[in-house]
Amino acid sequence: MKIALLDSGIGLLAAAAALRGLRPDADLVLSSNPDGMPWGPRTPQDLTERALACARAAAAHRPDALVVACNTASVHSLAALRAELEPGIPVIGTVPAIKPAAAAGGPVAIWATPATTGSEYQRGLIAEFAQGAEVTEVPCPGLADAVQWADQAAIGAAVAAAAALTPRDVKAVVLGCTHYELVADRIREAVPVPGVSLYGSAEAVAAQALRRIGADPMPQAARTGTLTVILNGQESALPAQALGYAQGQALRVPGVPVA
Repeated sequence: MKIALLDSGIGLLAAAAALRGLRPDADLVLSSNPDGMPWGPRTPQDLTERALACARAAAAHRPDALVVACNTASVHSLAALRAELEPGIPVIGTVPAIKPAAAAGGPVAIWATPATTGSEYQRGLIAEFAQGAEVTEVPCPGLADAVQWADQAAIGAAVAAAAALTPRDVKAVVLGCTHYELVADRIREAVPVPGVSLYGSAEAVAAQALRRIGADPMPQAARTGTLTVILNGQESALPAQALGYAQGQALRVPGVPVA
């Protein structure tokens, strides 16, 4: 099987690594638009055009499914992507894990990009899934960019700033941007609450992608899956920054160059 993923940048590594863990034999196609990073501040039309360009580049490789591994693109572009690709290629979106975080009980913080924080979309998800839990929306300016370029100092500063805005009684932090999942350990260390739980979307999205194509998880399968990397529409090497994260290391395949 072959599964494609799209995102503005390396935020797609989290879902890709989750898929690799569930199906080591699956071929993966990673299509991103680092020249357009970040997508959050862009107009919905501009963002959708970029997401469609990433999707078309991935679709040329004839995947069995396409994962939109980006919260912002899922908000603004999912309908357009499905209109163009389905039913031939099932399209799976990404939604912040507000429901399971709230179900665990206690106050919840949602870390998200400034463009998503306070948005009608996120407020709608809170109303639908928070189940009455107290929710604090925490903007994280600069964090996605810092993660994208593996700028350790900037990551530390952005995480510290967001942690300072996070209430000290939260029981769970929802990672509302796929880039944030790559630095989950640093976020957990920075939030001043012992035992706080972090909720990302990568595992759920990977499982849903397999369900959509009728495939079962087979983590014991031979690691025969290939990796194709597409940057700004061109087949490319795996960005060196990706290897700075455990999820990027998990995807490394012999023969795939690193930029």
